[in-house]
Amino acid sequence: MKLIEDALKRGATSLSEYESKLLLAEYGIPITREGIVSTAEDAVKKAAEIGYPVVLKGSGEAISHKTEMNLISLNLKDEEDVRQAFKELTTNPKAEVKEVLVQQMIKGDRELMVGLTRDSQFGPCVMYGLGGIFTEILEDVAFRVAPLTRWDAMDMMNDIKGKKILEAFRGKPAVDREALADILLAVGQIGLDHDKVHEIDINPLKLIDGKPVAVDALVVFE
Repeated sequence: MKLIEDALKRGATSLSEYESKLLLAEYGIPITREGIVSTAEDAVKKAAEIGYPVVLKGSGEAISHKTEMNLISLNLKDEEDVRQAFKELTTNPKAEVKEVLVQQMIKGDRELMVGLTRDSQFGPCVMYGLGGIFTEILEDVAFRVAPLTRWDAMDMMNDIKGKKILEAFRGKPAVDREALADILLAVGQIGLDHDKVHEIDINPLKLIDGKPVAVDALVVFE
């Protein structure tokens, strides 16, 4: 795939968030509406195109820990918010930000995580669990070796302690398990198709009307 080939040619050790999600989209994984901009004017145009509220993030393959570096501005509701956030991101003293990702804001309490790790013995292994801050706190995850069957994917969903998160919740619909299974299968296929991909981290997956959407993602090479 050209996206991966180009990144490896320039010596990159990972894809940027934007590039990572382009790769996911190639495999049918739903991603947020978003775009890369380099000026405040373009940020405002892209936000209007996506629809408010939006999120602005510092972008680039060297920027992987955006929260810790204060490179995310959430819930921006108008042009003034976008201009201010763009200025703050591009003058951040902790990182050189040359481009900014303007992204659809998806609200909601439930966050899931899907990933891939390449084991030296078993090869690409797909991981699934609770996302957001709970990923590290609870470490509630399930693993399966790729390639996955649809039965494997469904079984993973019942293999974590927090499996009830997929049920109807506080007036919100149950998670579309078939759509989630599609994502798990696709991540396993990426690992099988591209041996240079060492890790994939999709965290969080958030929900729009019960259907999971990749809000943040990172693809790391060996």
